Amino acid sequence: MPYELWIDADDTLWENNVFFERAFEEFVNLLSHSCLNASQVREILDEIEHANNRIHGYGAANFARNLSQCFDKLCERPVCDADRARIRRFGEQLANHPIDIIPGVVETLEHLSARHTLMLFTKGNPVEQQAKVDRSGLKPYFHRVQIVKEKDVPTYHATMAAHGSRPEDCWMIGNSPKSDINPALAAGLGAVYIPHPRTWHLEHESVPDTHDRLRIVDRFAALQSLF
Repeated sequence: MPYELWIDADDTLWENNVFFERAFEEFVNLLSHSCLNASQVREILDEIEHANNRIHGYGAANFARNLSQCFDKLCERPVCDADRARIRRFGEQLANHPIDIIPGVVETLEHLSARHTLMLFTKGNPVEQQAKVDRSGLKPYFHRVQIVKEKDVPTYHATMAAHGSRPEDCWMIGNSPKSDINPALAAGLGAVYIPHPRTWHLEHESVPDTHDRLRIVDRFAALQSLF
């Protein structure tokens, strides 16, 4: 039977978090703290991100804002214009990073789009996310693209209501337990979890050991045998 397949973008269709990790490594080098290692700097950045993400959402611009605040807090020397310019460039580079499509995505989307209704369902800055969708060349495979501020249970319910969808007909597919899997299941959708080794650590959660609407596959191409 045909389904509505809601498919995540970052680290499901294309690589994303690896570029943020590289920017963080450069940030740690720029900071060059005398006693804090990268893990300790990351803990402080996490606190800033938790606070700012609720207000400003996700994406490269907010990440650069978070880095700037972290730099102000931890820098052991006067912060100069060159420092701030370098941090701004981190955000600019992230907003325009190459779209590295994950292996198996194109042929799998071709297979799925001929059989089901596909929605690219992603969270983040609308302008930034739409630009990545456009640059990816994958938009023709999707019947619609929806960019939301957060993927939580109310958002899943609201999206179904907006499109007249029934939860039993919908499956969310993605790499994030926090955004793609657990809230979708809680909202009544099915979910297909595709673990990614570089998933952002703030998106980590446990998924149910057993659930009649949860599937776990090791690669995107495996969706062809499910749907």
